[in-house]
Amino acid sequence: FDVHNSFISTEKNQSNRMSFPGRAVQRTWHLVDATSQTVGRLATTVAPILKGKHKPTYRPDGDVGDFVVIINAEKVHFSGKKWSDKLYRWHTGYPGGLKERPAKDMLERKPESILKKAILGMLHRNNLRNSHIEPRLRIYAGPDHPHAAQLPEGVKPLPVHPRKRMGNFHFGLGERYSETPYHPGSAKEREDKA
Repeated sequence: FDVHNSFISTEKNQSNRMSFPGRAVQRTWHLVDATSQTVGRLATTVAPILKGKHKPTYRPDGDVGDFVVIINAEKVHFSGKKWSDKLYRWHTGYPGGLKERPAKDMLERKPESILKKAILGMLHRNNLRNSHIEPRLRIYAGPDHPHAAQLPEGVKPLPVHPRKRMGNFHFGLGERYSETPYHPGSAKEREDKA
């Protein structure tokens, strides 16, 4: 048994992944106004922010995401006839305990749960989601929230998700984080040609 060769072989097998200690993770608070936004489009904007995919320190197995505060959850929008056709189902655990409720009734009773189910449904079902990511999502039915210390009065909400994937819009953080000035076929370029 050669100690020197075994040391070299273990050194070669080590991964070159960057690792950041917990205190090096910087968490930001984002404000999202859900007024007249489509539920699925809003969820695709919020889910990557909760996971931290917009950061260079992102790791799939790491807790590096940010806090997201969503206001006006009672004013969300569904496309088509989803208000009457979409059903939310759950089971009480008792025999014959399957319950279902249309989206319109769910909006009247618990407007926060519509967005919460949509956003958490886009995340992997693991311990990271249940114990770390889910508590960072704060949803409120009205315009008021108790996080004035983290989100002062003048904070602007994240931009609305665009209807089409064109231009230089960064899905997750908006146009202000995009580096290229204009992409061919963007709305600004079309306005300039007209």
